[in-house]
Amino acid sequence: MPVLEAHDVTKTFQEGRHAVPVLHGGSLELEPGEVAALEGPSGSGKTTFLSILGCILTPTSGRLIVDGEVVDHDRPHTMPALRKRSIGFVFQQYNLFPALTAAENVEYALNIKGLRGREARSEAERVIEAVGLTDRAHFLPRDLSGGQKQRVAVARALAGRPPVLLADEPTANLDSKTGSQILELFRDLAKREQRALLIVTHDPNVRTIADRVIRIRDGRLAA
Repeated sequence: MPVLEAHDVTKTFQEGRHAVPVLHGGSLELEPGEVAALEGPSGSGKTTFLSILGCILTPTSGRLIVDGEVVDHDRPHTMPALRKRSIGFVFQQYNLFPALTAAENVEYALNIKGLRGREARSEAERVIEAVGLTDRAHFLPRDLSGGQKQRVAVARALAGRPPVLLADEPTANLDSKTGSQILELFRDLAKREQRALLIVTHDPNVRTIADRVIRIRDGRLAA
């Protein structure tokens, strides 16, 4: 059963008096443990589509189902809770808090999701270990390499066991070797923990770890 479904999603932005269509009826289903890559040139609508899937943007029309729950876009105040509960994000900018250690960055994300105290610390330790950073758990971001920072970002996305993982250009700031290592790690963890993973990317290496590649051009998706 899919954990993420988008049906005929469209998005039109209003710029002054002009309507600018960005997405034209995009549809997608992701199963638990599936790894998919979303490719397309700049301006093709990749980030807009990802933002809709992540319950950050509201589509102009269409239907979105996350972990069996139909997203009610007429009640946008319900979207943050669904996002925190069901979706983990990884971005090209690591977005770590500089004054918090690797483990504390993950724990803070769990606090936002409502998990606190010993339970949050235990979950942070689990995912930090899963990404191979136990020996760096108490390092500040300034003392971590780019690859290690991205591992923390992956751990943060995994924390709390969300069924859906969305990554926006996660290797863009990494050299090719480190980027490949991060991609392999991400794939292995998604498979092991049965999370659906969608990676928006320009990196051709993503194809080597993806179960399928979805292309988007001029706001239209093609598998």
